[in-house]
Amino acid sequence: MRPAPTALCLRLSLALALSLGFVRPLAVAWATAPAPIYVGSWAVRVTQGYQEVERLARKFGFVNLGQIFPDGQYFHLRHRGVAQQSLTPHWGHRLRLKKDPKVQWFEQQTLRRRFKRSFAEPSDPWFSKQWYMNTQVQPDLNILQVWSQGLTGQGVVVSILDDGIEKDHPDLWANYDPLASYDFNDYDPDPQPRYTPSDENRHGTRCAGEVAAIANNHFCGAGVAFNARIGGVRMLDGTITDVVEAQSLSLQPQHIHIYSASWGPEDDGRTVDGPGILTREAFRLGVTKGRGGLGTLFVWASGNGGLHYDNCNCDGYTNSIHTLSVGSTTKQGRVPWYSEACASTLTTTYSSGVVTDPQIVTTDLHHQCTDKHTGTSASAPLAAGMIALALEANPFLSWRDMQHLVVRASRPAQLQAEDWRVNGVGRQVSHHYGYGLLDAGLLVDMARTWLPTQPQKKCAILVVHVPTPILPQMHVKKEVSACAGRHNYIRSLEHVQVQLSLSYSRRGDLEISLTSPMGTRSTLVAIRPLDVSGQGYNNWIFMSTHFWDEDPQGVWTLGLENKGYYFNTGTSAAPSRQ
Repeated sequence: MRPAPTALCLRLSLALALSLGFVRPLAVAWATAPAPIYVGSWAVRVTQGYQEVERLARKFGFVNLGQIFPDGQYFHLRHRGVAQQSLTPHWGHRLRLKKDPKVQWFEQQTLRRRFKRSFAEPSDPWFSKQWYMNTQVQPDLNILQVWSQGLTGQGVVVSILDDGIEKDHPDLWANYDPLASYDFNDYDPDPQPRYTPSDENRHGTRCAGEVAAIANNHFCGAGVAFNARIGGVRMLDGTITDVVEAQSLSLQPQHIHIYSASWGPEDDGRTVDGPGILTREAFRLGVTKGRGGLGTLFVWASGNGGLHYDNCNCDGYTNSIHTLSVGSTTKQGRVPWYSEACASTLTTTYSSGVVTDPQIVTTDLHHQCTDKHTGTSASAPLAAGMIALALEANPFLSWRDMQHLVVRASRPAQLQAEDWRVNGVGRQVSHHYGYGLLDAGLLVDMARTWLPTQPQKKCAILVVHVPTPILPQMHVKKEVSACAGRHNYIRSLEHVQVQLSLSYSRRGDLEISLTSPMGTRSTLVAIRPLDVSGQGYNNWIFMSTHFWDEDPQGVWTLGLENKGYYFNTGTSAAPSRQ
């Protein structure tokens, strides 16, 4: 069957850097200072210099230990007859020095309590099982380096959009934030999950513990950002509508910094679905008005349909430019069996692989702990916690700043895949892993000094193509100026979108790719053997992050190829993100 005319719309977006200075507010803490301990030495200031100090020393029985500074006015004196440590100052020497007209200033020295800023690992009993951040795997997520700098998520609010969270859990209650929580299934303020014999509503509680489980309380493990505030939105345990999703994604946008979501359309290898009109508006309002205009951060799990050859670019949530899509890798650096590959995945964190692989430690229902959390559901909250650490280091980062930082703080490391490629600006990128394993230490270090991006620009190019008689392959080329000479001229790329309309007898047989002028080829959708739909794609927007920072000017090539005959379409089951 011959494809119908194909309409293409390439949307390009830009990022450049400007400078911004900021001063972090000082934290004030009230505490009782320990009593001073006085030692047998004094600092004195004498303007007449060394000979006068020698006179003082002989007169009052001090030993002159010499100048403190090179200018010859401040000197260090010690008295052998004074106790080396005392809870009271020596009043006799104080009076003698005070009466001497040549002494401008003096102070009996006290002990100062100073400590090496080494970091002690959390004392929680299950921290030893948290292999992905306690150096049992190399590289791990580099969380300990950030904690050693005193960053633990303080002041950052994360909300888990899911089936509720157990707000009274002993590892969550102290960090629980009611302002970041709501129940949109029953429309009340309490996000406590509904308990059932099979405990199917445990998902949100597990995700919450990965982010903000309390540290050093001798229970379970520690969250990545264990001093962050954690909220929960109960919205998956009931009727789900566009209204419910939109309300969940727009709850308290000036209070919540990060929304973490590990759900989406069914990962069955045949569905092409995404957010409705209201939910798309919630995303738009979130990034333009949330966090005082800096933009809400939406962290999303990429999907668990790998066994069905699903592709996360057929999921309009992970495929959105407004979400930061997170994939998974195993402890051994392999692609998990459930993982979906796609061009919109930006970064990767750890999860499990086969049954014998170690999984993720977190909180569980009934005030319990588990070391059996898995899937991309477990990867996204780890990334949300790491992003919370970066926000504590620099609270002025915009939603686009954070995506730039994640691109730069993700490394191929030991991640194994056959599709690693070097893009036009020299970065390695993969459809399985995005830019690689997210490094919290690198993310925070760059966040401290990051200069904010300019406002986003968009340039759209319309391409209408009438295909020739059917061929195994078809390429549509278009010379692109990136709106040169106009106000929306783009010099450097962020997200690239292709809005595609076409008809085809068996949609899943098509592999669609896009190649940039700098030679980077990105697969917008690989073949999906279970997708037998004859509807084709109706204005579906594919997105790729693989061209990040490239120059958009030149010839872009859209490739379409029928590869359906390569695959045996056997059926099997895969876990959902929930």
